Amino acid sequence: MVFTFTAPLWLWNGKGAWHFVTLPQDESSIIRMAVPRRGWGSVRVKARVGEAVWSTSIFPDSKAGAYLLPVKAEIRNAEGLAVGEPVTVTLSLDL
Repeated sequence: MVFTFTAPLWLWNGKGAWHFVTLPQDESSIIRMAVPRRGWGSVRVKARVGEAVWSTSIFPDSKAGAYLLPVKAEIRNAEGLAVGEPVTVTLSLDL
């Protein structure tokens, strides 16, 4: 399964100040129904933003009813991403 979507990059202000992109609810529902989850409900994915490609996991967010994609500093810096700006992401499930 491959999904492409655009959503804003946001900063979680807790310990570590992680940056995330929230997957749309429709795509999150499809993933939740189709994929066996691992610890904390995570799902392994391969993500692409611009020219950057990396392997990571997405994590469910019960408040949003969607999955969260963490975007590490290396990717943000390489692609010039800033908090609040839209990010186009292509995700493939790493089953």
